[in-house]
Amino acid sequence: MNKKNTIWCGSQEHSVGRRQFMGSVMAGMGAAAGASLFTHPLGASAIAQKGKSVVVIFLAGGISQFESWDPKSDFDTGGPFKAIPTTVPGIHVSELLPYTAKQMHHMALVRSINSGLDDHGLAVNLVRSGRTTRSATEYPELGAVVAKGLERDGFPLPGHIHTMPSGIGGRSNNASYLGPQYSSVAIGAQEGGVVNSKLPDGMTVTVDSRRHNWRRFANDRHRRVKQSAEMDAYTQSYEKAIQLMERRDVFDVSREPQSVQDGYGKSDFAKQLLLARRLVEQEIPFVEIKHEGWDFHHNNFEFHTHYVGDFDRPFAHFIADLAERGLLERTLVVVMTEFGRTPKINPGYGRDHYPDAWSIAMAGCGIHHGAVYGKTDDKGIKIVDGQVDHRHLFHTYLRAVGIDSSAEFEIAGRSFPIADPAVGPIKELLT
Repeated sequence: MNKKNTIWCGSQEHSVGRRQFMGSVMAGMGAAAGASLFTHPLGASAIAQKGKSVVVIFLAGGISQFESWDPKSDFDTGGPFKAIPTTVPGIHVSELLPYTAKQMHHMALVRSINSGLDDHGLAVNLVRSGRTTRSATEYPELGAVVAKGLERDGFPLPGHIHTMPSGIGGRSNNASYLGPQYSSVAIGAQEGGVVNSKLPDGMTVTVDSRRHNWRRFANDRHRRVKQSAEMDAYTQSYEKAIQLMERRDVFDVSREPQSVQDGYGKSDFAKQLLLARRLVEQEIPFVEIKHEGWDFHHNNFEFHTHYVGDFDRPFAHFIADLAERGLLERTLVVVMTEFGRTPKINPGYGRDHYPDAWSIAMAGCGIHHGAVYGKTDDKGIKIVDGQVDHRHLFHTYLRAVGIDSSAEFEIAGRSFPIADPAVGPIKELLT
């Protein structure tokens, strides 16, 4: 369906909070602005009760559309790699994606994105927030909006999770006016997922329960005299932390059968995909996996051979695994990046930043499978049909999981459109 090196360029990626994970949870998960100042755009949210999830795989630095989703036969711009057929007749992808090609019947491609900005920091901002953020207003990222839009009462786990290979996680500042309870929590795919989540040596469950009962007693007694949003936030943070500790096994991929672990592979990226699948099973609203290093200003073809190879097999296995388990029908998977790469191949055999005509891939719920939206010319220089930008994509992601992107968040007496009201979703892609 065709519708209307590792050599970086010096800019810094957005910083991620590095505080101890549990401290971050306690500080942020129940932040003051809390339930009392928010009006949920979906009311009781029947959509959220269906347990839908969004999984974003963010290829940081800017993957080349020529070496992935929109290969060209013109050698001057297309480069040395051929296009190969997929499981959908008429749709071809780069020969660097042989495993993913076999999952195209679960997927859709957008080949006509013009986002206008080729600076890493600005580009990351706009593709994550769906806004051109050159004003004083900071907008929440997609993960925060999904976590808010799909939240449901009593859900014991964080709604916005970023995976990482290993280490101590933190909480990022990426929810803006929605509040820190919707900011991302970083969780490692190794070392059991959530470090420092077990009781200290010598601390029994009985003793720990007594400590928390005393804390609850003291809080309740103080609340009879004085109530405050800060105290509510404090109380909620502790209770959320306890719930997270009780469910720490959810984040431990080593509990998967060895055959399942072997199916995904041993790379850091593969382990994060396996963790993402476990989180989708738990109906976590939003999960992001970051695969870094795609800024190939030199030796583009050599590096894409290795990097796309590292991506291709685990990603294809992830899609197939979700489908086999019946999870793909309630999960939207987005392969996101910052911008594309130039049609012109530079003297260092690299491709530079190119926001004028690039591509993304999606899979899963809410979209037409086996679809291609938009088209570039034979050299991949310009869009000839169906031009869209980051704003249309943001609307599309939300609509695919049932969030009304034309609605507003009511926060402290102010209305904030969930997505840019100047545009709408790519309707041709939505089921």
